[in-house]
This record gives sequence, structure tokens and C-alpha cells, in this order.
Amino acid sequence: MTILLFDDPAIRPNLLPFTFTRPVAALRCGILTLAEKWQHRLGQDVHYLTEPYLQAKFPAAPAEGPALVINGAVCADDLLARQVQALQPGEALFDGELLVAAYLADAGKVAELIQDGFAATRQVAEPVTVISQPWHLFLRNGTEIRRDFALLTQGRQSQPVNDAHTIVYAPENIFIEEGVKIRAAILNAEDGPIYLGKNAQVHEGAIIKGPLALCEGSHINAGAKMRGDNTVGPHCKVGGEVGNSILLGYSNKGHDGYLGNSVIGEWCNLGADTNTSNLKNNYAPVKIWSHAAGRFVNTGQQFCGLMMGDHSKCGINTMFNTGTVVGVAANVFGAGFPRNFIPSFSWGGAAGFETFRLGKVAEVNERVMARRGLPYDEVERGIMEKVFELTTKDRVWERTSPGSADTNTTIEL
Repeated sequence: MTILLFDDPAIRPNLLPFTFTRPVAALRCGILTLAEKWQHRLGQDVHYLTEPYLQAKFPAAPAEGPALVINGAVCADDLLARQVQALQPGEALFDGELLVAAYLADAGKVAELIQDGFAATRQVAEPVTVISQPWHLFLRNGTEIRRDFALLTQGRQSQPVNDAHTIVYAPENIFIEEGVKIRAAILNAEDGPIYLGKNAQVHEGAIIKGPLALCEGSHINAGAKMRGDNTVGPHCKVGGEVGNSILLGYSNKGHDGYLGNSVIGEWCNLGADTNTSNLKNNYAPVKIWSHAAGRFVNTGQQFCGLMMGDHSKCGINTMFNTGTVVGVAANVFGAGFPRNFIPSFSWGGAAGFETFRLGKVAEVNERVMARRGLPYDEVERGIMEKVFELTTKDRVWERTSPGSADTNTTIEL
């Protein structure tokens, strides 16, 4: 049986800029990505049905034989996984009008998903959790950390803290994988679990309040204040004050400064003393830029900070206003508050923007990824080239970057 996670065409555009560079199911909420939640519960590898330009990096399985086709925006839980596994050929599972999953006798007939040609339909036993807007990631992060924690730790024994100077509250809610190093920190899991992934490090003086997920190879720097409902994805470094935020992976917020109610993509860097506003002075609901709508939309949330796409950076002392959206491969620097929507491949700040050209982007990406031992290869280049093309309309200035553009700001990685 092949498992295919599909990008719902009604949902994927709403999750830009994050889905410019990944399928919906590759988003992280809780400890795991949405794809990993299904993989763990179904007990086999999953594959993706996504945009053609992403398929080289996120391949689909061969289009033959039976397949369970699952909406990639839906978060798995134990009950839902059992319902999906119980589907018979030709049956589909819905939550209201939302297609959750279908059993296709022939994986090559994925067109059935849009032709509504199912032999029978069922409704879910309970409403499902759907990630259909960027802010849903941080809103549901605490709940998903708890759910993933139970999934990953069931029947397993945590490693000990092994540090006499670390203070632990509610140790039964803390799970430590192999290779974790903790020094003189405070771990408070009274209000939610703390998961420390393989080879992660918690440095001196860090204060961690659960729920928190620190994924494989990541660091919480000395003196950091992690206020709860936070996920630090694989191979990240985090410092300063962080609340209800997600770093998807391979990104750094290594210094002081506040990050709240925010989602940071992969290969991002926030310079020292970068601060995000997550609350308007008048306490009104926050509006953020929607790539799908082409305008600012009301989140309905009083708290909403920064949404930053992959490979974007900001210089020291950057100030992001409430509900700022930064696209892919943007470089933001300078004094003052930049605009609330910074298009992909932007270079500049409050004083104005110009285009961060693909050649310069490639130079930075090669250096950054090499630091983690990963190549910026033709697949990655192809994705960047396609995203550059797709976002041309957003760069209303569209003029050539000056030759000295790559020396105007400091990138700390």
C-alpha cells in the first residue's frame, strides 16, 4: 500500500510563503512534520503529491497499485489513523466537505480526487485538525507537542538529566533522547511536556517552560527564555526570549531579542537584537498579507508576529511590526520598521527595497548550507528559480540590485 499526501488546492496557496518551498505535509507543527505524524501512525514511508517543481525534492511514489491518498494539511491522531486504515477500495473519508482521505485501487487514478467519483463516503468520527492558514501552525503548536510527545515516548525510557546544577520540575513530563547535553538550566514541565531530541544541547542559564520541542541537533543558547508552546526544529540555534513560535529547521535566532507567535522557515537567520511585535497597541485583531488573496486578511487573532519564508535573513536590531510576512530569500536590514509585507527576493528595509538577484541568493545559500554539510544543488536551485518567477509580481519596484548589494549587511550564522 502506497501512502500519498496531497496538497489540497484550496489550502496550499493560503500557506504561502512556506509552501513555496515544500509540500503542505512537510510543515512542522508540534515535534513532527505533518507527514511524520502519518508515517509514525501508519507504520510506513509516505510520499507527496505536490507542485511539479517541488516533486524532485519531495518525490511521489510510482503511480501503480493501491494507495491511501491523504490530505497533507490534516494532522493525524490515533483515532483518525484507524479510520483511514479502515477505508475500503473506492471509499473516501470527509470532514464535512473537506476530503480527508481516500482509498484508490489504482494510484494512477488520482484524478478521482477532483472528479468525486467515490463508491462510498464516510464522515470522520471527530472533527480533524487542519493547518489551513500560517497562524494555525503556532496556534495549534502546544496541542500538537503534547500529542507528538505521547506518540514518540510511549513505552520508552528517557535518558537522565545527568547535571547536578540543572533544576527540573515535573520530570515525568520530560523526555531526553540519546546524546543530549544540559548544563545549569531550568526545565519546567508542569504546564506541558518538554522533548529534547537526539544530540540537542541546552546551555547554561537557559529557562525552558513546556510545552517545548527541541529537535535533533539543535541548541538553546545560554540565558535563553523559552516561554512555552515553542518548537525548535532540527539543527537550529535559539537565544533570547521566545514564546509560542516555530522554527521549521536549520535556522538561527542566536541572540537576544523577542520572537513571539511566529513561524520561521528553514535556513533563516535573525540578527542580534531582532524583535518582533506580536500585539498591536490598540489590541485589535492582527491582519497579515495573504499571497492567495493578494491583500491583507484578518487573522482574527490578537497575537500574531512574524511569518518568514525559507532562506530569508535580517540584520542586527531589525524591528518587525505586528503581523509581518517575509517571503523566500529576502534580506532585510537598516533602521526603522520595514513594511508589513516583504516580498520574496527583496533586499533592503524601511528605506526601500530592490531585487535580491538569483546569482547573489545562490552565493549566500551555498555558504549557509555548506555550514551544515549540505549542498545547494541543482534541485535547490531549480526551486529558487521557480519561486523567483512565481513572485515577480510581488516585487513592484523590480530593478537590478547594485553590484555592492552583498556587502551592505552582516549575516550572522
